[in-house]
Amino acid sequence: MENVEKLINLLELEKIEENLFRGNNYQAPWKRVFGGQVLSQALYAAQQTVPEDRCAHSMHGYFILPGDISQPIIYDVERTRDGGSFTTRRVRAIQKGQAIFSMSCSFQKEQEGYEHQVPMPQVPPPDDLLPDYEQAQTWEATVPEFYRQILVDRPIEFRPVEQFNPFNTTNQKPQRYIWLKAKGQVSASKILHQAILAYASDYNLLATALLPHLGDVSPFDMQMATLDHGMWFHQDFDVNGWLLYALDSPSASNTRGFTRGNIFTQEGKLIASVVQEGLIRKRRKKE
Repeated sequence: MENVEKLINLLELEKIEENLFRGNNYQAPWKRVFGGQVLSQALYAAQQTVPEDRCAHSMHGYFILPGDISQPIIYDVERTRDGGSFTTRRVRAIQKGQAIFSMSCSFQKEQEGYEHQVPMPQVPPPDDLLPDYEQAQTWEATVPEFYRQILVDRPIEFRPVEQFNPFNTTNQKPQRYIWLKAKGQVSASKILHQAILAYASDYNLLATALLPHLGDVSPFDMQMATLDHGMWFHQDFDVNGWLLYALDSPSASNTRGFTRGNIFTQEGKLIASVVQEGLIRKRRKKE
């Protein structure tokens, strides 16, 4: 999926019945359904059942089972509540008769209210940084398959502030700053920009929780999977422009890593916040 147009095609779900939608999968080289794809498709499915004057302000999803990349996903939307200002939906993503993902999301009319935000961290601008796949070219020849699976052919360009190297064995502070934007042009649809940012928000979270443990783990020896993912949209934004993803992981325990993130425009406006908890543990040896 080398550009955002291919991601937009995945978001154009087929309506098969009232409140029921079918989505296809990106045929990822790692042979699993990417969690960000399910997040974005579920949000987009819910939005199709909501009045046009309302956009998402929050979503929280649980990943229940691994998705089968060879099977389409059915999104079943429950119209929980339609209120005067807020609309609530629940979505189940289904394969082979089983829920693989569930999400609650809320939509709101645009309204005037109080405003404040935390300041954006002071980091180098994206024009001074290389994309992550260029930063990683020093180890591409050593592990070409790993390089291709995690870095190549993505609809989002990422420019990490910190040098990207998954083979670093020095423990680091659990904090990262990454610029991101869509590869290609996205139309003015606010719904589409939210779904694309939901997709992009699933990158780099669990990797941040691993940073204090790099001396104890290997990327080839780790079992990692997202357990749940929450996201709040604060302000309008444009994924055609650079956005700063400021990530930190305050805790890891009981084989779970917890990471949170704030997303800012290049001008310093806080437009979204994210939290995620995921499984991070050494692979169990087969008996």
